[in-house]
Parts: sequence; structure tokens; C-alpha cells
Amino acid sequence: MDRNTFTYIWQYTINVDFEIDFLSAYRPDGEWARLFSRDPNYIRTVLLRSTESKDQYMTIDFWTSKIARDSFRSKYSQEFDELDQKCECFTKSETLVGDFNAI
Repeated sequence: MDRNTFTYIWQYTINVDFEIDFLSAYRPDGEWARLFSRDPNYIRTVLLRSTESKDQYMTIDFWTSKIARDSFRSKYSQEFDELDQKCECFTKSETLVGDFNAI
């Protein structure tokens, strides 16, 4: 991994009634990744599921830089907000763990 790689990490408690929908949206080839892939600075998404709780997940989104991610968010804000609203019912909570740079 390039040490200049930027990631941001989210933690989710999902609504298990919508697990299939959540996975469809958040998996590495899901709706979010397809939206992100419109930008050449997006690298990939990793989806993690807790080994201890079936309703706990994390995503790690990889970008070339924080500036690139922020630029994407600005350029695609309408599409981002629409997808975010669509996915809202899939989760009970979502928490931004933070922004990180690879070292």
C-alpha cells in the first residue's frame, strides 16, 4: 500500500431486517463503491463484519488523498446525499471512526 494512501473508516450497527440491502450497498462492489469509482482517485472499499456480533460492520474506503476524497464529496454531493438517504434505514447507527493516512 502506498504510504500516501488516505482512508476513512465507518462503523455500523445494522438493522438485521435489511442486512441483504446493507450488503448490496456497502460491499466492495456495492452501490457506494460504484458511486466512488466515478472518481479516478478512489482506490477500493473493504467491508468488515464483526466476529462477535452479526449486526456490527465497518467499512474502510481507500483514496489517493484526503483532498481527493473531499473533492469527490463536493463534486458528487447530490448523488452522495441521495444514496445516503436511501441507505439510512439499513442501519441503527453509523459512526465515523476517523480519517487515516497509511504510514
